[in-house]
Amino acid sequence: MTITRRTGLMLGAGALAAPFVLRPSAPANAKAKMMGPSRPGHMRFPHGEFEVTTLFDGSVQLPGPHPIFGQDQDAEDVAALAVANNLDPAKMEIGFTTTMVNTGNELILFDTGNDVTKRATAGKTRAQMEAAGYSPEDVDIVVLTHFHGDHIGGLMVDGKPAFPNARYVTHEAEYDHWIGKENELALSNVKPFAEKMTFLKDGQDVVSGVTAMAAHGHTPGHTVYHIESGDRRVLVTADTANHFVASLERPDWHVKFDMDKEAAAATRRKIFGMLAADGIPFIGYHMPYPAVGFVKDNGSGGFEYSAAGSQLFL
Repeated sequence: MTITRRTGLMLGAGALAAPFVLRPSAPANAKAKMMGPSRPGHMRFPHGEFEVTTLFDGSVQLPGPHPIFGQDQDAEDVAALAVANNLDPAKMEIGFTTTMVNTGNELILFDTGNDVTKRATAGKTRAQMEAAGYSPEDVDIVVLTHFHGDHIGGLMVDGKPAFPNARYVTHEAEYDHWIGKENELALSNVKPFAEKMTFLKDGQDVVSGVTAMAAHGHTPGHTVYHIESGDRRVLVTADTANHFVASLERPDWHVKFDMDKEAAAATRRKIFGMLAADGIPFIGYHMPYPAVGFVKDNGSGGFEYSAAGSQLFL
């Protein structure tokens, strides 16, 4: 726009009456470039005197939910459940979320994620940790909820401990099962830490405020952890539920990954029944990132999931 003496006088006279904005002319074909998909890598929130950080280790896309979920159900029924929840009935994403708890005295890491060399779209826990302001050397305790590859794959990097200053905690039944079977990954990634390993049973503490709870079925020693500080409680549920719809709305449906399917279903009912009754949030390893949410009774024999939000920060 060209400003003349006349338009200048008009602007001056009307400046108080109405706003007038001068905008530089722009090419008619100006476009912002496409940036590609993006999602956050960590979320940290206060938890009483503790801090909790969830780390996005990555994800994998698979056909499904059926037959991985609802393995004992008709494919059409599983597809209908997906559609009713605005999900694609033919493909799905499974995410991986590790959790850190800083008690002020110890930095605790729950599970270590995938081996980045084995799964190109995951294995990001150490990178996300550093982006969140921590180094792998800061980790004091590594808690292994169970020994599936997406939980113990990140224990080693190039044949060396990924968290060199840590001690390790797990359930003895889990250790005995996988080491006894001479599972290759357990032998290479877990057994080297045997002398630094502490075995916990149901009700025992990792440290004050961090308590083990038996949640067997998914694997023989699968264990979840109750985190309590001040008036805040949260449960790290690991793989008690592997899908935020199929495993929660239909807790009795069989899941391919569960070693003892009936025991796993009973555990889902017990754990999520408690969370629903007490209104306790939980961090689920395979829940949609940032993987923190609540459940309530859905009135149909299962549970309804909702993602946590600002209440974590109040």
